[in-house]
Amino acid sequence: MSLLHYFSKDADKRARFIFNLIAPIYGIVDGVLEDGFSESIKLLKNEIDFKGKSVIDIGTGTGAWAAMFLNNGAAKVQGVDMATKMLQQSKKKHPDISFAIGNAEDLSKFENDSFDIVTASYLLHGVKSEKRAKMISEMKRISKQFVVIHDFVGKTPFFIRFLEFMEKSDYKNFKINFCDELKAFFPETKKIQSASGSGIYLAKK
Repeated sequence: MSLLHYFSKDADKRARFIFNLIAPIYGIVDGVLEDGFSESIKLLKNEIDFKGKSVIDIGTGTGAWAAMFLNNGAAKVQGVDMATKMLQQSKKKHPDISFAIGNAEDLSKFENDSFDIVTASYLLHGVKSEKRAKMISEMKRISKQFVVIHDFVGKTPFFIRFLEFMEKSDYKNFKINFCDELKAFFPETKKIQSASGSGIYLAKK
């Protein structure tokens, strides 16, 4: 893992470098995020019944968001991430979830309509709108019905802003434009804001 990858023009290489680098301490971040995850999953349960559903979490990191679905009645949960060291952490923490290497722009290992719910948490804000469009298209393709994006809505905490600066993310434009971007792909969309500064972007095919 070369430091030169951080300075790469390739956004995937930068992201992979950063998240492999912070994977050993990311469990601390998970602890901070889990309260927000719990709040958001309660709001989402008002919209979707998870019981018996199949779920795939794209950009799963250490699996904390994926685990929320399993712990709330989902029958099958799959996690996908491009950072191998993140997946090492996720497999240790959540042995009941299947995890695999994958890229959100190319989910060709999964067939059309493979999962009831396709979700991602704090992933799409990290890339420019063109890459977001590719990710959304792939997520829609493998979804039977719902695409659920858990991401920034309101004020972003300082530590997260620092990570976004390091990642050179597009989170500011994401917060402004993402609702319109999602509407270009789905006939039904809804934004649900939580008190923690994050929220749910819910899309239905």
